[in-house]
Amino acid sequence: EAKTGGWVAWAPTWMTGPGLAGATVGIVGFGRIGQSVAKRVKSFNTSRILYFDCMQSPAEAEIGAVKVGFNQLLTESDFVVCCAALTPETKEIFNKAAFKKMKRTAIFVNTSRGGIVDQDALIDALKNNTIRAAGLDVTTPEPLPLDSPLFKLKNCIILPHIASASIEARNMMSELTANNILAALKGKEMPAEIK
Repeated sequence: EAKTGGWVAWAPTWMTGPGLAGATVGIVGFGRIGQSVAKRVKSFNTSRILYFDCMQSPAEAEIGAVKVGFNQLLTESDFVVCCAALTPETKEIFNKAAFKKMKRTAIFVNTSRGGIVDQDALIDALKNNTIRAAGLDVTTPEPLPLDSPLFKLKNCIILPHIASASIEARNMMSELTANNILAALKGKEMPAEIK
């Protein structure tokens, strides 16, 4: 927008949107990443942090999050952040019915896996203003074809699966992989085995 002349000297409402202060943030998947997201959004003076996960989190009290059912999270959240693993139970959990339950003003953020979202249902929800907007770090497929309708929507921002793209994170991932390989070669238990 700035490149095409949309940036003018004074436009107080240009490029504005809802803030986190006073908002209810719902997090689907409350493992390490979900909890990290909760800690970060809490610092923006959110009203409530809700989470949906198959297990109760021991970090719930420390963070100030409340475990709720999936439908309650959808209907009460101003921001819905998906941090869940892709499993048979979570495949396309964000479908037409899920988006219909969300507030029309809700913003959906997916940093987990593209397969958790029925992408056609998301496109419809964004086109028809069933939800306000979406921010996606993951899609199906990856990379997303350049002719995807998602790229044409003004209420959707897409990143190329780079949520972990810091030098520190990539170095940690490399070290973890190397330590797994060394442990496996020595016949020892891998420190971060994927089961």
